[in-house]
Order: sequence, then structure tokens, then C-alpha cells
Amino acid sequence: MNYYNEVNTLIENLEISKKVREYKDNSDTLKTYWNIGKLLSEASEKENTYGSNFIREWGEKLSNKYGKNYNSRNLNYYKKFYILFPIVNALRSNLNWTHIKLILPIKNESERNYYLNQVVINNLSTRDLDKLIKNDAFNRLSYKDKNNIKLIEDDNYTLTIEDMIKDPIIINTNKSVDDLDEKALHRLIIEMLEEKFLELGVSFALVGHEYKINMDNKTYKIDLLFFNIKLNAYVVVEVKQREIIPQDISQVDFYVKLVDKYIKEKNNNKTIGLLLVKKKNKLVIEYSTNHDLYITTYKILNKTK
Repeated sequence: MNYYNEVNTLIENLEISKKVREYKDNSDTLKTYWNIGKLLSEASEKENTYGSNFIREWGEKLSNKYGKNYNSRNLNYYKKFYILFPIVNALRSNLNWTHIKLILPIKNESERNYYLNQVVINNLSTRDLDKLIKNDAFNRLSYKDKNNIKLIEDDNYTLTIEDMIKDPIIINTNKSVDDLDEKALHRLIIEMLEEKFLELGVSFALVGHEYKINMDNKTYKIDLLFFNIKLNAYVVVEVKQREIIPQDISQVDFYVKLVDKYIKEKNNNKTIGLLLVKKKNKLVIEYSTNHDLYITTYKILNKTK
């Protein structure tokens, strides 16, 4: 087999197709790049035939003929693409080449899969994906098992709240919060979480902040109340500006029961409690026996520093 001619034919067919019709999805482009990578990988095993610098040489010829998409740097990307994703049909059609290129430098397979899954679940743009990677979202996950994340191959996937929560949740501000008193800081945190509630995960819809529930002539205020479409459940969020204490768990559990009794519909799943604290306490967390209560931390970052 003449590998150069095979690569040239793949590129020629792709470039012709681009000229005659607009793509409805990216599957043809990705498959072509993958097949180029496969041929390059096979040719690399025949160093005696093609030499150790053949990709650089082919890149010069192909880029002169078809453009910079086929220079030696990109040819090496295609080769790595094939090596990292040996089953190209496992990739969803809403993934484009820029999505793939952004995750190629990531060495951890589960981490790569996590970010590509986020593109599929949330329909992320390449800009959104780049931001997610730069914010180190994977390493802030609360997954019980972050070492076995598989690519989503169809729409029959299930998520839990643990798939969505990050630890810590990053809150960005342009001003210092050092001068704020406790009540003002609490309100600021709630409002910033309201604006950035997607940081909590996917399919969250805000029901309200300082959400009021009346019972026995007494009014209770929930810091944030969300509804998650994927989970079909309400999510109670309480914010504490200190280390967690046992009473916090009891409070969130109480609010969860209030929502279950007065707001939740019969077709909704059980309400979930989420406690955001400045600092965790292992003994207090072990004290909790409520499997529908989740605890994570938040971190305020001043962008001006």
C-alpha cells in the first residue's frame, strides 16, 4: 500500500465535498481525520519504507496542495486522534474537530471523556469547552469514581447529582469581599451563585433565591432552590460562610422535607439537598446518614489580584 497516496485521496475527497455542500454535522470531517491518523500510524510502523521524517515531508507537500489543515503539525494531531480514540463511531456528531483538538493534550482518558461528555450533554461551544478545561472542572468533580468515565455513545445515559457537583465551586468577583459584613457577603455569594448556577452542573433551572416556604405561621427561607430537568428533582442549596457543623445538615434535611411536602409533584423524584460550605469537616460529614444530602465547598476568586 502507498500510504501517501491513500492519505492524499482522503484529503482530496474531503476538500471536494466541502466545496459542493455545507455539512449538517461534523461526522465526515472527523472520520476523514481519523482515517488519515490511522494511515499515518500504520506508516510509522514501516519506518524502513517511509523514514522517520515522513510526516514532516508529507505535511509540506499536502499543505502546499490543500492548505495548512494538512501541515505536519496537524498531521501529527490526526495521528494522535486515531491513537486516543480507536473507535471513531463512538464519537457523537455534535463534536467538531476543535473540540477534539482541545482535549488531545489531556493524558488522562477519563478526563478526556468527561470533557467530551460535557460537550454532548450541554451542547458546549469550543469556547465553552476551553473555559471548562482552563477552570480545571474535572479535578473539582465530586465523582465517587473519576477513573472510569466512559464516553456517552447514545441518548440513553443517566446522571446523578454527584456527576454534576464540583468541589470547590468557583465564584469569581472583580472586587475584594474583605470589607463586607457577614450578611452582605452571604447575599453576595447567593446572588453570584444565582448568576452562575450552571457551575453546579447541567439542566439546572433557578426557582428562586431566599425562597420562602410557610408552615405553621412561620416562614422559612431557602438560600437557593433549583429544579434539575435531567434529575427531575428539586435541589435545595444552603450556603455557609464557615466550616460545616452538624446543625447545618439538620437544617438542609429539614428544608428538603419541606420542599417534598409542599412543592414537589408526584411525578418528581425525591428532593436533593446541597450544602455549600467554606470548609469541610470529615467527622461531621460522616455523621450524616442522609443519602440525598451532598456537601461541597466554594471558593471566591478575586480576578483583579
